[in-house]
Amino acid sequence: MRGGGDACGSQAGAVSWSRATWRPRPDMGSLSRPSSSASHGNLPHLLLFFLFVGPFNCLASYSRATEILYSLNEGLPAGVLIGSLAEDLRLLPSAGGQDLLSQSPQHSVAERNPPLSFSLASQGLSGQYVTLDNRSGELHTSAQEIDREALCLEGGGGIAWGGSISISSSPSADSCLLLLDVLVLPQEYFRFVKVKIAIRDINDNAPRFPISQISVWVPENAPVNTRLAIEHPAVDPDMGTNGVQTYRLLDYHRMFTLDVEENENGERTPYLIVMGLLDRETQDQYVSIIIAEDGGSPPLIGSATLTIGISDINDNCPLFTDSQINITVYGNATVGTPIAAVQAVDRDLGNNAQITYSYSQKVPQASKDLFHLNENTGVIKLFSKIGGSVLQTHKLTILANGPGCIPAVITALVTIIKVIFRPPEIVPRYIANQIDGIIYLKELEPVNTPIAFFTIRDPEGKYKVNCYLDGEGPFRLLPYKPYSNEYLLETTKPMDYELQQFYEIAIVAWNSEGFQVKKMIKVQLLDDNDNAPVFLQPLVELTIEENNAPNAFLTKLDATDADSGERGQVSYFLGPDAPSYFSLDSVTGILTVSTQLDREEKEKYRYTVRAVDSGKPPQESVATVVITVLDKNDNSPRFINKDFSFFVPENFPGYGEIGVISVTDADTGQNGWVALSVVNQSDIFVIDTGKGLLRAKVSLDREQQSSYTLWVEAVDGGTPPLSSTAKITILLLDINDNPPLVLFPQSNMSYLLVLPSTLPGSLVTEVYAVDKDTGMNAVIAYSIIGRRGPRPESFRIDPKTGNITLEEALLQTDYGLHRLLVKVSDHGYPEPLHSTVMVNLFVNDTVSNESYIENLLRKEPEISIEEKEPQISIEPTHRKAESVSCMPTLVALSVISLSSITFLTGMGIYICLRREKKHHREDENLEVQTSLKGKIDLHMRERKPMDISNI
Repeated sequence: MRGGGDACGSQAGAVSWSRATWRPRPDMGSLSRPSSSASHGNLPHLLLFFLFVGPFNCLASYSRATEILYSLNEGLPAGVLIGSLAEDLRLLPSAGGQDLLSQSPQHSVAERNPPLSFSLASQGLSGQYVTLDNRSGELHTSAQEIDREALCLEGGGGIAWGGSISISSSPSADSCLLLLDVLVLPQEYFRFVKVKIAIRDINDNAPRFPISQISVWVPENAPVNTRLAIEHPAVDPDMGTNGVQTYRLLDYHRMFTLDVEENENGERTPYLIVMGLLDRETQDQYVSIIIAEDGGSPPLIGSATLTIGISDINDNCPLFTDSQINITVYGNATVGTPIAAVQAVDRDLGNNAQITYSYSQKVPQASKDLFHLNENTGVIKLFSKIGGSVLQTHKLTILANGPGCIPAVITALVTIIKVIFRPPEIVPRYIANQIDGIIYLKELEPVNTPIAFFTIRDPEGKYKVNCYLDGEGPFRLLPYKPYSNEYLLETTKPMDYELQQFYEIAIVAWNSEGFQVKKMIKVQLLDDNDNAPVFLQPLVELTIEENNAPNAFLTKLDATDADSGERGQVSYFLGPDAPSYFSLDSVTGILTVSTQLDREEKEKYRYTVRAVDSGKPPQESVATVVITVLDKNDNSPRFINKDFSFFVPENFPGYGEIGVISVTDADTGQNGWVALSVVNQSDIFVIDTGKGLLRAKVSLDREQQSSYTLWVEAVDGGTPPLSSTAKITILLLDINDNPPLVLFPQSNMSYLLVLPSTLPGSLVTEVYAVDKDTGMNAVIAYSIIGRRGPRPESFRIDPKTGNITLEEALLQTDYGLHRLLVKVSDHGYPEPLHSTVMVNLFVNDTVSNESYIENLLRKEPEISIEEKEPQISIEPTHRKAESVSCMPTLVALSVISLSSITFLTGMGIYICLRREKKHHREDENLEVQTSLKGKIDLHMRERKPMDISNI
C-alpha cells in the first residue's frame, strides 16, 4: 500500500484511507475472490504497514471493493498526494503474490499490455479540486485550494454519484465529502470505482458577530442570577471544536458574568447573568467588550461592543428638600402675582417621575380661593384681591403626588401685611373735543397738537409723585414748565385714519412709596377725504373678438377708496379720449361696447377711465384701458388685380419664374395665411404658396400654344376657410426657334418646263415658304446662292415674294436644264435661320424624254455657293401686298410690354394680308406655268411641307 503510505508520510496525517469493500460485477466472472490463505499470507505485511504509519494516524484498510474513502485537511497546497487507486485497489502485484486482475508475473501498472488507464467518468469539477493521474491512478490536490466552508456550509447538497466530482454535506456537521466516479480501463480490467474524499476542517475562520454594537436592557430591579440571552451571537464557519466554544467580557463591572448554553443543534448562545443589585439612579448604563473564542489551536477570537442599559422602575417617590416655607404678601399686591413656588424631586424617569401638586384637604376653602396652586409647576399665585376682612395668616399644606407613592408634604405659611395709603391723584383738563370719556381728533391734525393737561398731586402732601405715559401711539406726555405737577399730552406725528382709528393709552402716576394710579385715555380719529380712489389695475388689458354682439360686456372695473362713509364711495367715468361707442356704468363700473368692432378698421383701443369719490372736494384717479380686437376669419383673400397678364418668351426653362401673384388677406394670424393653387392647367403650371411665384413645369412652345388662361385660387387658413380666384393670362413671346419651312417646290427632284418663247419679266415659278415664328422671326427673304445650266443667270428671284422671273429672252443656246439653289432665310434675332431648296427649270419646247431629265436631276450638281445675302427693305409701303412689313414693328412693341390687344390685332392683320398675297401669286402663276405632259398642274397641286436639307 505504498500510495497511502506516501500520502500519510508526506503530509503528517493529512490523508488517510479506510477499509473498502469489493462488489464483483455480474460480467466479471473471470475474476475470483482471493482465497483465505492469500489473505493470511498478507497479514504480516499489513501489520508492518500499521506500525509504520501509526505515528501519522493514517489508517488504511482494504478488501476486494469498489468504494474507497480518503480524508484530507482543507487548505492544502497543490500536488499533495491523496492516494493511489492502483495500490489501494490492489491493481499492482503485492509482495506475496499476484494482483487481483492478472495471473501473470509481477508487473507495474505501466508494464501491463495493454496498460491500465484511470479516468473520471465525467470531468465536471474534477480539475478544480483534484487531479487524477491517468496512468498511475494517483490522486493529488489541484491548484484550487479546498475551502471546506465554501464547499459544504455554503454549497451543501446531497450525495451524487453522477460520475464527476460531487460535494456531499452529510447530516453530520463534521462530514464534508468530495465524491468521484473513476473508470478503470481497458475493458478486460474494467472497474467502476466510487471514491469519497472527506474534507477535514481546520481553524481558518475567526468568530464574527453579525453587528458591532449589541444592546441588552436589564430592569433595575432584576434579582441576582437573572439570565438574559444576548441576541446576535457570534458565528464561526468552522466546525466542531474549531467553531465558537466560549464567550467572555472584557470588563464585568463586578455586576455581571457570562454563561454559554448549547442547544440540540450544537449552537452556543451567550447569556448575561446579573451578579449584583442594580440601581438605575446610581448608574444607568454599563459598557463592555464581549469576546467570542473558538476551540482551535491557536484559538481565534472576535469581539463586539456590549452596552447594558438599566431600565427604570418606579422605585422612588417625590421628596421636598424643606418641610416648611414662609411667604409674605402685601395687601396691595396685584392679582395674578406669583408669591412662591414649591418643587419636589423624583429620581425616576419618564412617567415614573411625573409629579402633580395639590392642596391638602385640611386647607380651608377661603385660602384656596385666595391663592391658586398650579398642579404641574407648583407655582402659587394671588388669585383674588386682598380685602380688609382677609385673614392675615394662611397655612397652606401642599402635597407632591407621584404614581404609586405616598405624597410628600410641605407647609407654606403666608403672612399678609395690610397697607393703608391714599394713591396719587390725576386731574385731566381736555383741550381737544371730548365726549363721554373719548377724545376725538381729526386724522389730518398737525404734529404737536395739544390734547389735554394733567395735574398730578399727592393727597398726603408728603410724597413725591412722578408720572409717565403707558401705551402705544403717536403721543407723548411732557412736563409743562414752570409748573412742577402739570403735564401736557400732545401728538408726535401725523395720524392716519386708514392705518388705525382708535388708541387707548394710560397716564400712570406713582409716589415714592411705590403706590400708583392709572388714568385711561381713549382717542378716536375722525376720517378726512385724504385718499383718492385706487384702481386694482392701473393698466386694464382686455381682448374681444371682432364682430361682437352689440352692448357686449368687456370687464368690470374695480377701484377702492380707503376713506370711510360717503368719502369712500366711488363712481366711474370714461375719459375724454374714449370713443363714443364705449359705455361705463358709473355705479357698477361695468364697461361695455355698443357696436360691432372690426379689427381690420382698428385693432387696438386705448383710452382712460376715471374713478371719483364723493368727498368734498372729490378726489379721483385714472386708469388706462387697452382693448385688443381679436381677429375672426371674416375677410376673403384679395388679389391686387382681378386679372393678371404675363408676357413670357417661349422655350422659357421649366420651373422658371413667370411672375408673382400678389394676394392679401386683411385678417391676421392663421386667418390671414393664404395658400395659392392653380385650379386648371395644374399639369403645366404650379404656384409657390408662400411667395406667390407662378412657374411652368415644362418649357413652353409658342408654336404649339401661344397663350394660356389660368385660374388661381387663394384659400386662407381660417375656420371655415374663405377663398377667392383670379384670372391669369400668359402670352408667349416668339423667339427665333423655327427655320423657314419650304412648301413649294415640294422636292429637289421636281422640275418645271419653261418654253423658249417666254417673254422676259414673266413669272416662271415661285419658292413658297412659311415660318412658324412671328414678327421679325417670321419675315422671310429669298435668294439664289448657287446656279448651274446653260445660262442660269437668265433667272432672278424676288427676295420678298420668292417669285422667279425671266430676266432676258431665251436663246437657242439656253435649251437644257437650269438648276437654281435657293436659300430661304428669316430675319430672326440674334441669329437668322434658313433652309435651302433646289429649283429645276427645263428650257425646251416639250418634254420628249423624261428619263433623260430624271438622270440629270440625280447627278450631284457642282454648284458654287454665293456668299451674297439678300437685302430686303422692311419699311412699310403703300402696296397692300407689302403691308405685312409693319408686323415686325407691332411685334417689337409687344416685346416691350404693349398690351395684348394690340399684339393680337397685329397678328390678325398679318395673317389676313399673308393670305391675300398668296392668292395674288397663284393668279400670276397661271400665266407662265404649263403642265409637263399634263402631269404637273400648279393650280391644282396641294402645297404640303417637305423635308429640305440645309446647305
